[in-house]
Amino acid sequence: MNIPIVYEDDYLVVVDKPAGLLSVPTPKNESRTLTSILNDDLKAKGITYRLHPCHRLDRETSGLMIYAKGKTLEQKMMEEFKQRRVKKSYIAFTQGQVAADFGEIKAPIEGKNALTGYKVIERKNDFTVIKAEPKTGRTNQIRIHFKHIGHPIVGDDRFAFRRDFKLRAKRLCLHAEGLEFLHPQTGKSIKLRAPLPEFMEEFLKSHA
Repeated sequence: MNIPIVYEDDYLVVVDKPAGLLSVPTPKNESRTLTSILNDDLKAKGITYRLHPCHRLDRETSGLMIYAKGKTLEQKMMEEFKQRRVKKSYIAFTQGQVAADFGEIKAPIEGKNALTGYKVIERKNDFTVIKAEPKTGRTNQIRIHFKHIGHPIVGDDRFAFRRDFKLRAKRLCLHAEGLEFLHPQTGKSIKLRAPLPEFMEEFLKSHA
């Protein structure tokens, strides 16, 4: 697979993960994941180091993912996430019309506090284009939070019933489009963006 590399230096690699691909194996021990594809490619090129994922994205979510070239850097980058020093932004298409131009969703997930900020980018006839910024890092946070306020992500069939909405999509319309952080090794400010995947661009064009 052609996995776009958005950023690379001596310590980190940031790639644009396609939708439908696991980041890392689940307890089912899947052999084909983004991590295995990247490391198999390195091995084929005779490169000895291995890439270690510093966070995860849902299988259905596309977008930016950080890998470390070595376990030490992985731990440093994971600590940045743990301390909430990594700013993440997502583009989501949500069902229906979100009334407020911006706001925050506060709702616990599995008994833990969770907070997502958002602002409306554009309102379409049957959906809203949202920029979401999770302030906490709970699993499936954005999907759960927008379902919580009655506007689940278009294409979500895990946290919403598709039959409840007339608007359909073949895939989940959720994309991790932005990352901002201080490089854990160099201290450099890193700001990255990934364009919308083709299927989300086509969805916008077909629902103009």
